[in-house]
Amino acid sequence: FKKFVNHIEELKQLDERIQRKVEKLEQQCHREAKEFAHKVQDLQRSNQVAFQHFQELDEHISYVATKVCHLGDQLEGVNTPRQRAVEAQRLMTYFNEFLDGELRSDVFNNPDKIKEAADIIQKLHLIAQELPFDRFSDVKAKIASKYHDLERQLIQEFTAAQRRGEIGRMREVAAVLLHFKGYAHCVDVYIKQCQEGAYMRNDVFEDIAILCQRVNKQVGEVFCSPETVMAKLIQSIFENRIQTHVKERLEETRHSDVEQYLKNLYDLYSRTTALAAKLTDFNLGSDKHTFLSKLIKNIFSCYLESYIDMERQYLQNRSGLILQRFYDSKNHQKRPVGTGSMQELKERIRQRTNLPLGPSIDTHGETFLSQEVVVNLLQETRHAFERCNKLSDPADLPKNAFSIFLLLVEYLCVDHIDYALEIGLSAIPSPDAKNANLYFLDVVQQANTIFHLFDKQFNDHLMPLISSSPKLTECLHKKKEVIEQMEVKLDTGIDRTLNCMIGQMKHILVTEQKKTDFKPEDENNVMIQYTTACSKVCAYVSKQVERVRRSMDGKNVDTVLTELGVRFHRLIHEHLQQFNYSSMGGMLAICDVAEYRRSAKDFRVRRGQRSCFCHLMTLCIFYSAITHSHLTSLVLYYNQIHAKLGRFFTSSAWIMRENLNLN
Repeated sequence: FKKFVNHIEELKQLDERIQRKVEKLEQQCHREAKEFAHKVQDLQRSNQVAFQHFQELDEHISYVATKVCHLGDQLEGVNTPRQRAVEAQRLMTYFNEFLDGELRSDVFNNPDKIKEAADIIQKLHLIAQELPFDRFSDVKAKIASKYHDLERQLIQEFTAAQRRGEIGRMREVAAVLLHFKGYAHCVDVYIKQCQEGAYMRNDVFEDIAILCQRVNKQVGEVFCSPETVMAKLIQSIFENRIQTHVKERLEETRHSDVEQYLKNLYDLYSRTTALAAKLTDFNLGSDKHTFLSKLIKNIFSCYLESYIDMERQYLQNRSGLILQRFYDSKNHQKRPVGTGSMQELKERIRQRTNLPLGPSIDTHGETFLSQEVVVNLLQETRHAFERCNKLSDPADLPKNAFSIFLLLVEYLCVDHIDYALEIGLSAIPSPDAKNANLYFLDVVQQANTIFHLFDKQFNDHLMPLISSSPKLTECLHKKKEVIEQMEVKLDTGIDRTLNCMIGQMKHILVTEQKKTDFKPEDENNVMIQYTTACSKVCAYVSKQVERVRRSMDGKNVDTVLTELGVRFHRLIHEHLQQFNYSSMGGMLAICDVAEYRRSAKDFRVRRGQRSCFCHLMTLCIFYSAITHSHLTSLVLYYNQIHAKLGRFFTSSAWIMRENLNLN
């Protein structure tokens, strides 16, 4: 407890000591704060005094500066006339030397002072221009002679410095020559010397690009107006080097090889425009695009004016040659296709009556269509479109592209595809022909493939050239007209081909189907299977269905097969109505119809077409049933059908039973 009391006393004493120390420090802080406040006040007063002194000094400096400027103006007013007088006196001294005919001054005789001499002679030359010729003709001639001599020396010095690669010296001499008339000649010399040894490669355009890139860096360090010098260099290159190169390459083939001429023209023009696009990166002035366009136009204008005529003439000759070589390879003499009112009349009669007008010819399976020929024609036309896009004036581009398209239509669609269709139509045999070879479907297949290629080129290469012009409507109308003309002939040919197929089936049925097939003399020994005529017809149908599928695509397959199925149904329907049926003969007829129905399934067309053959079965059952004298026999006959042929014919037999009111 005592220790606790002692510790409390010690803490109280410690607290008193700390309190006294705190009070002492607070007093010291207050004292120092007052001293600091006094110092700040003293500094503020000193600052105000200094600011007042600064204002007084500034006013004094302004006063002195005004006096100095005034004095300077006065001195300048006195010194400028004095300098002019000194300069005039100096020029008069040099002028007197020319007047006396003896140049004694060191400036005219020391080669190191050629810069000063150039400045003096340039001023004297200007003064001499104002002097009357009759009194000062001799001195004017001497000054002019010295002027030209110094100008020549400066150009020689510039040339030597350029060969040594001394950019600084070139810049000094060019600055002196800037006031001389020969400055343009100095630029010409610089441009000429830049091109010496620059064309070492076989590719002149690559050489020019490298040359301009190198000179563009140097010309800004030498001349005070680099854009003018650079433009003059490019103009010199275009008017001399490129124009000469273009002329040499084009003139040698212009009249001897038109194909190579067009290729060279396209290549040279493309590379020139590509070079011009690179040159736009350089500083050539404010209107550099117009400047470069004029340079290109000056080179190629004489060739571009006649381009489209040569393009069309070449395309006509080339396309005709491709077609002629193809027909020569087939040993075929092209038949003239009739035109005019008589041909139109024949075409209308053929469309409405489906009659083969004119003698049928045997093509021996040749379609007279060639994908190689088509690819060559399309390739030539594609190149023509590419050249047309590059070489035609923008205003004439749609018109020129349309003229090329018309040539493609003429040679590909008319002279090749349409001619092959005409030959194919002429080669289709009559429906009564025996063992006829139907090659028109091969013509359809190849014509379809070719027209897909034609349509692709129309969209890929022609449309971008005419999409924003009135020629688009004309092209689409022409394309539609060509398609419709071909579709008419294709429809006519397909229709006549289907007639020939039906004729062949009819011939098979007539020659192979016997009257005893459906009314055999000995019904106990008859096998229930389809007849020989049915077998051959179904085999023939399957073969023709496959040919149709190979020859066409899309909805055309269904359309043609539907039409073939309708005619096939009609043929079988009429054929079965010609016979009388016994009990076993009716079953054979049902077997035949079942086989026909399986063949119809191979068509893979809409379900309604196949239902026609169900109707055929009903008719055959009906025809066989009505030959019985008693309904009981008919019921027994129905049971035989159901037992032997199973569920496959249940629905048709049920229809027959309902029609006869059997229970």
